[in-house]
Amino acid sequence: MLRRLHKEQPASFTFTPANMEWAQGQISKYPEGRQASAIIPLLFRAQEQQGWLTRAAIEYVADMLGMAHIRALEVATFYFMFQLQPVGTVAHIQICGTTSCMICGAEELIAVCKELIAPTPHTPSDDGKFSWEEVECLGACANAPMAQIGKDYYEDLSAEKLREMIARFSKGEVPVPGSQTGRYSSEPATGLTSLKEYDSGRTQYNASVDRAVKVGDTVKRIDGTEVPILTPWRKKPAAEAPAVTEEAPAPAARGIDEATAEVLTAKPETTATAEGTQPQGLTAARDGQPDDLKKIEGIGPALEKLCHELGIFHFDQIAQWGAAEVAWMDSNLKGFRGRVTRDKWVNQAKIIVTEGMDVFLERAKTNDY
Repeated sequence: MLRRLHKEQPASFTFTPANMEWAQGQISKYPEGRQASAIIPLLFRAQEQQGWLTRAAIEYVADMLGMAHIRALEVATFYFMFQLQPVGTVAHIQICGTTSCMICGAEELIAVCKELIAPTPHTPSDDGKFSWEEVECLGACANAPMAQIGKDYYEDLSAEKLREMIARFSKGEVPVPGSQTGRYSSEPATGLTSLKEYDSGRTQYNASVDRAVKVGDTVKRIDGTEVPILTPWRKKPAAEAPAVTEEAPAPAARGIDEATAEVLTAKPETTATAEGTQPQGLTAARDGQPDDLKKIEGIGPALEKLCHELGIFHFDQIAQWGAAEVAWMDSNLKGFRGRVTRDKWVNQAKIIVTEGMDVFLERAKTNDY
């Protein structure tokens, strides 16, 4: 299925301060040069903050991780958990339509969504409060039919119950998640037939529902203050951790606030002692026109700027690097160490210089470099 970005896009996106702190914590899980591994959790947090995933948010996250925008777009368009179009301001309802739910009444739930929200999925209701879609199995088969609304599961649904819930959500209420017929968890609908000795240990809600009720984030836009930000893998508390060195291009133009811009534009350390030889740089681009180094796979806006700071403006400069220059660059690109070797910058640059950009772009489709 072809997934495209929505035709109408906001101009900018910025993480809230708490979500930025959370994002830095996620990035810190990964070793130097592997920050791109945080792409999925950061994109999802952007979606949780805004409700859906915009182009500005995708590019913002890509810049934080030093990724080419197209690589982040590939991830966002591949996974169906990312909503690429506006969703309801109150709730986006995901109806499970797979076998167990289907035979237990999922089609009746879909009919309610078509009637009360919109005839087609991924279309906000007239008041903009709700949207819906049919999804594949959500893993609550024993409590079918069910729907995921916001972050939580609503199980043992009926058409009447879903109607009632939509009305309550519309009024600003948040119905308690979990079974809507009174089942505690996934025990038989007629009651326990075994393990009855443990029945007396129940709390008011099962653990999942209890957390949803206590945190209160079922359909809330996540700003990062809902729960404490924990980073036990760090040696320092999150507040004392080093700032992320990646940057977003033109922070002011992108609507990025001052504090975030400071994090994203922190200058990488490029003078560290390392093996190899620093490549010969230029004081400025020839004729004032640098090459678009982002054409090289693995160079995003942050790395291109860093190359410029090192006097690297042209493909032929990279194409001339030997083992000593590559070793120096790999050791000194803080936050991107190992990228030159891993992404074969020199090989790519040589193809561009010797065979031309058209040939390179064709070969790049199959990573033939």
